This record gives sequence, C-alpha cells and structure tokens, in this order.
Amino acid sequence: MESQYPVYTLKNECNDCYKCIRGCHVKAIKIQQGSASVINEKCIACGHCVQDCPAGAKKVRSDIGAVKTLLLTGKDVYVSLAPSWAGIYNISKEKMIAALKKLGFKGVSETALGAQEVSIETAKMLNQAEKGLFVSSACPVIDDYIKLYKPNFAKCITPIASPALTHCALLKDMLGEDIKVVFIGPCIAKKNEADKHPDLMSAALTFDELNYWLKEEFIDIKNIEVNDDCKFVPESAYEGALYPLEGGMNETIKQVGIDKNDVTFIAVSSIESFDKALQNINPDKVENKIFVEALACSGGCINGPCIASDKSRILITSDIYANTQYRDDIPKEPKKVVQEEYTPAPIKKVEYSIEQITKALKKISKHTQEDELNCSGCGYSSCREFVNALIAGDAEPSQCASYMRKIAVRKAAAMLRCMPSAVVIVDSNLQIVEANDSFEHMFLPEDMYEIFASRQDGLTGACIDRIVEFSELFKSALDTGHEIHQEHYATKDKVYDISIFTIEDNELVGAVISDVTKSEIDRTKIAKKAREVITKNIATVQEIASLLGEHMVETELLLNSIAQGYETNSGESNNVH
Repeated sequence: MESQYPVYTLKNECNDCYKCIRGCHVKAIKIQQGSASVINEKCIACGHCVQDCPAGAKKVRSDIGAVKTLLLTGKDVYVSLAPSWAGIYNISKEKMIAALKKLGFKGVSETALGAQEVSIETAKMLNQAEKGLFVSSACPVIDDYIKLYKPNFAKCITPIASPALTHCALLKDMLGEDIKVVFIGPCIAKKNEADKHPDLMSAALTFDELNYWLKEEFIDIKNIEVNDDCKFVPESAYEGALYPLEGGMNETIKQVGIDKNDVTFIAVSSIESFDKALQNINPDKVENKIFVEALACSGGCINGPCIASDKSRILITSDIYANTQYRDDIPKEPKKVVQEEYTPAPIKKVEYSIEQITKALKKISKHTQEDELNCSGCGYSSCREFVNALIAGDAEPSQCASYMRKIAVRKAAAMLRCMPSAVVIVDSNLQIVEANDSFEHMFLPEDMYEIFASRQDGLTGACIDRIVEFSELFKSALDTGHEIHQEHYATKDKVYDISIFTIEDNELVGAVISDVTKSEIDRTKIAKKAREVITKNIATVQEIASLLGEHMVETELLLNSIAQGYETNSGESNNVH
C-alpha cells in the first residue's frame, strides 16, 4: 500500500479491469501481477482513478489522524474552507462553523478570501503585460500537469501561489505565524500542496473526510446549536466565492478591472480539454494577451473527486451564486501576495526502437498491422501505446484481451488435440462449434476425413445429426440442461461410452465420446472362452468323480471279499483245536 501518496491502491480489492488506466490522462498507473498501482512521480492527483474504480480499490489518503494530532498540540488550528461548501451543504454558515469548532478548530475562514487576493494580483499583472499567454495557477492539478507533461508552458503559469496557499499566508499575517491552517474542500491535489508547503498549510482534508469525521463524532450538522461566535474570521468573503465554478475566476478578475479591455479571457475545465486547448500553439509567438482560467475538473471544483454530494450540479451552481456577495469597490492592490515559481520537471519520455516495439508486439501475438486492434481493452488508446508501457515495465501482456483469448483458444485446442477420446461442442442449432481430430477420425469415413482435415475450420458448422447416430442425446441435453451419461451405447456396428455436459444453458453443450466396441468384443470373447473352460472343467470334474466312484465300488468289493475270506479261515482253525 503506497499510503504516503494522496492516492493509493488496495491491491486485494483490485479486479484488473484497467478502468483506472483508461481514465488516467497521463497513464500514471502501473500493472504488476494483475494489480494496478499509482506511479507517484507521474501522478497529478486529479482523482479520476478514484472516481472511476468500480471496485473502490483506489483510495484517498486519510489525514484525519494527522489533524487530530495537530489539535492535541495546543496550537490554534484554523480551517480554510473551500468556497464550494456553500453549494454542497444545505446548511447555514453558522451551523457549518459550529460543527467545525466542535471538532476542535479555533476558527473557520473562507478560502475565497485568498482567491480575492489572487484575482487582484492577476488583474494587476495583466494590466502591466504587453502580450502573451497566461495560465491561472489556481488549480494544483493543472500546475503539476504543465510542469510534468507540458513543460514549455510552465513559464505561462502566473507566478502566484494558489488561493488556498495565499489564504493560509493571509491568516498567518492576521492571526499570528504560530497558527496552523487546515484546508477542507473537494480536492485531492490539495494534499500535495500541503505536503509541499507545510509552513503554510499544515494539512488538507476532503469533504468526504469531513463527513466521515462528523459522523464518527456523532455531530448532527443540520441540528447543531449555534451562537454569536459562529462567524467566519476575519470576515466573510465576497466575489472570491465564485472560484469553484467554471469561469468564476475570470469573472472576479473582470470585476477588479482591466484597464484597456485588451485581454481575451478563456475558461477551460478538464485535463482533456486543456490538453486540446494547448495544441498547435507556441507560447513564444502569442501576439495578444490571453488569460486561461484552467481547472482540472470538468465544470470546475464543484465536480471535484471528493465533492461528497449527489446534489445536482445545477443546484450547486445556483446556490453558490445565491450565497455570493459582491463588493462595490474592489481594491486595486492585494493585501497579500505569495510568489510561486513553477519550474518545469518534465517526465522523461523514452523513445523505443522499431526492433524493440516489433519484439514487444510479437510478444502479444501482434504480427501484422491488422492484428493491432487498438480496442483500448488494456486501458491504453492503441496497441503501440500499450507496448511502450510493456517495454517500460508498467504493463503486462495479460492486459491484452485479444492476446489472452488467443492463448486460451490455443490451450483449449491443444488439450482437445491431445485427448484420445473424441470431443465435440454443439450449439442450440445442433451445429458443431468445435471438434477434435479424434472425433473426426472416429465418425468420418476415410475419404471424408481427408476433406475436412484440410479445412481450416474442420467440422465447424456441420450438423451433428449428419455425423453421429445419437444426435437425440445432444438435443435432450440442450433442452433440459441436464448432463447425460450413456455407457455401452450400441449403434449398428459400434458401442460407445458417451458423456454430454452443459457449457451454456440451452445454448452450448460438449461431449466426450469413447469407442468401446473393441473392448466389448474382447470382453465377449473372454466370456465365451471362460464358459468353454468352465464347461470343460465341469466335464473333467464329472469324469474324475465318475472314475473315483467306480474305483470306490471295486475297492469296496475287494475289501469285502478279503474280509469274508479271513472270517472263513478263522472258523476252520477253531474247529481243529
């Protein structure tokens, strides 16, 4: 578990569906032993994989424990509350503040205060510029995306820290350098900001985490009691509350005022849209002033990955507008500016040779251009993109569905070929789907066998009732869904052992057939021979018995004769005496 990074994977829950790869614009996902894990150094923490994962295996690091520890230090800990809260939670600001204070926070302030300072400084910068392409720095996902994947545009990012970091610095100026600030909002990437700027932002929680924590503490946010201290510090925000909406930042900058009205304002939301917007443009050759408000989430921060609400986005937008107050007079100079440099840190793109790519393609049975289906089943948009990941060690051959199907078919075919018994698969129309060589040998005449053996599909499509004399068994198995076992099934001149089993109910059945004719004939011969031997043995025994009987009679007559002779001789002797 890579719990040190804001996004990680529960590997035991990963179902190797590759949906996270498909949804990841920068392909910061690695497959190892069938499980997907985040490549930290490539990730921009947009949260798409967290939203896309059907098994819930992609998780967001919980920082509740870290914040609880922070509260135990005795330091004053304040909340920087993202402006999207007003559209998500159907409660008053007093109840939200009361709930957060009950968790242990000293006070609550609106991140929109920092947004207002950023707008003022951005307007000032645009007024002073002569020309060029300017990209907002408000979204940390966009900032990281440019630095890692569009490094030639890094110089276009306005050199101002995000509204959240600006707000943290503003609070420290107003309330003391020793205070701690915890951001709460819909954004995962804010955790990266906190990790990179612990001096300003001590931690970042998502709305999901906030809801979990409130539930854990049994705090009923809708029915919580409020008092006079339930106010935003140091004051409530104004037009900065529009920042979570697409075009909201542009609107606030316009309210600050552009001196010559010579700036083209463009709002782009989603990584995909931003990527397309930057195509075919050279930032060094832009001759007018263009400001791009860029947000990673489609529609703005109200579609953040941890928004924690099923509320209609139309209603969220409406509620944010309804709760936003506007100033009649906006200062031309910001109270606080935090300078930030956005240094390019490009992900090194390795170019592989034709030989390496060809070898990798062959590894997944892609031998011709026609084999490259580009089906995206592996998570990548093309087979070439997939093999690049394969060579880099970020993917596995098993991700290719067509390759795995071919392997499965080959294994099945090899098993079928090697089986001495006849094997056949039949569909609901009693047509053969698959049959092995043993089946063809067993049931086809020699001349017909040669014909079908030369066909690539063999007996595929042939009607089973034209080939075997027991097709009714297949029909019965298809109709009933029951397995059928027939031992010593006799036809005109053959005897078979037949086992028919269901593959798909009422659609597909398979059969294993053994020709037991020879063994039955041998058994009959043995039985006949045994009977002959038994008959002979009986005759011999009877003869022996007969002979023994005659011998016994002769012996008895002889003994009687001797006995009688002995008795006569004894009588004569007695008379002499």
